[in-house]
Amino acid sequence: MYADIQVAFSPQSLILLNGILAGMIFGVSMGLRRDDFVRVLRQPHAPAAGLVAQFLLLPAATCLATIAFDVPAELALGMILIASCPGGTFSNIMTWLGRASVPVSVSMTAVSSLAAIVMTPLNFGLYAQLNPATRELLRGISLEPMNILLLVALVLVLPMLLGMAVGKRHPEWATRAEKPMRAVTLLVFLCFVVIAFSRNQQLFMEYADRILLLVALQNAGALLLGDLAGRVIKLPQAERRAVTMEVGIQNSALGLSIIFTFFPEAGGMMLIAGFWSFWHLAAGLCLAFYWSRSAETVHA
Repeated sequence: MYADIQVAFSPQSLILLNGILAGMIFGVSMGLRRDDFVRVLRQPHAPAAGLVAQFLLLPAATCLATIAFDVPAELALGMILIASCPGGTFSNIMTWLGRASVPVSVSMTAVSSLAAIVMTPLNFGLYAQLNPATRELLRGISLEPMNILLLVALVLVLPMLLGMAVGKRHPEWATRAEKPMRAVTLLVFLCFVVIAFSRNQQLFMEYADRILLLVALQNAGALLLGDLAGRVIKLPQAERRAVTMEVGIQNSALGLSIIFTFFPEAGGMMLIAGFWSFWHLAAGLCLAFYWSRSAETVHA
């Protein structure tokens, strides 16, 4: 159904995309410190609630929704992949803009990035097999979970460790460079996505209504799960909002990287991840603006 979408990128394009993703992670990680991981052990409630929502509830709920609403196989597989990815790298900025708890957000980003090396391929493989429609699609693809694990390690975990090392060794330079690096890598990534959209503008417009609805509903569900997880354990408002943002901002760049590497002909998956790249940033910024203007906002 989506075979006409041109997603067969050249090896050079794949290297560029992985480089962009690694650069985004590196830039964010320069501000991470050992204390961000230690904080999870000392004050585990908020990060634990977020990680449960991120890696357990969201993939399961997404799988059930794709089955219940009979979502077409390629679109369902894209939704399951996005739900299996860790939190996005710009959730920290949006948490700060929304005047929520930045320490909780940073801690969750750090831990979820490490957990993704196992949880992303595990959840993707598990829930893709549980959905009968996506199971049939996967049967035609030779996919080794270890290959996804290796990709996640190379573009997520390794740049994070390198960024932390550089930040520790050159703290002043890291402080000056962190924000420009985030802005530049985000801009380059968005340009990459725009180019992909422009090559298929007519097709994207044709499918925009149904794809955007799926993406918007999934994103709303992710935000809701994050909020509910925080409410269940009665987190303070600032921490609950940080968890909500972390669960709602997915690392769609990682999703695109996996799609272009292992599913280059799956146009439906690319549509889901491509629309996610724009939608979750727009929704996150709107939510952050609403929080910042809310009379109930708690300054973290």
